[in-house]
Amino acid sequence: MIAPDDLSRAVEAVIFASESPVSVEEIRAHVGAEADVAGALEVLQGLYAGRGIELVCRGNRWHFQTAADLAHLLRRDREERRKLSRAGIETLAIIAYHEPVTRAEIEAIRGVQISKGTIDVLMEAGWVRPAGRREVPGRPLTYATTAGFLTHFGLESRRDLPGIEDLRAAGLLDPVDLAMEHLMIDESESTEVETVEEDD
Repeated sequence: MIAPDDLSRAVEAVIFASESPVSVEEIRAHVGAEADVAGALEVLQGLYAGRGIELVCRGNRWHFQTAADLAHLLRRDREERRKLSRAGIETLAIIAYHEPVTRAEIEAIRGVQISKGTIDVLMEAGWVRPAGRREVPGRPLTYATTAGFLTHFGLESRRDLPGIEDLRAAGLLDPVDLAMEHLMIDESESTEVETVEEDD
């Protein structure tokens, strides 16, 4: 049995040496099935709090990352960023909020077809993955977000995605809401004019 202090060091070493974020079960495979990994992770989070590197959990997987307030120091001046198209942003949002979801379901929600390249770009970015096949005729492939998606957007889990009220409070839905209101008003006024003309 590993002593508590040594356990924290062992867990720290496992996470540090891992090429990708690791789950509690994966850590236990290295430090012992009976080890209090959750307790060790809590200790480590306390030790790294406020430092240049922090221990974070994204999608039930643990990894070290640069402290959010210092990330700008490590960005290259000529960093190239892949800009998502409007279709890519909409597709990613639909997958995040409705996963697992098929291509046909994405298209039904968007109201237009999506090109195969749109999902390919999201998969290349490491934000979307195949999530098995739906048990319906044709067995269409479904898609879901990845731990990389959570990490990139600073989410611990999909439960942290903003809700409708959050989006509205941030002003992201206001243009849509106003446009719908104006459309309803215009249609209402148009109906009134037609009624008046018929009366005349």
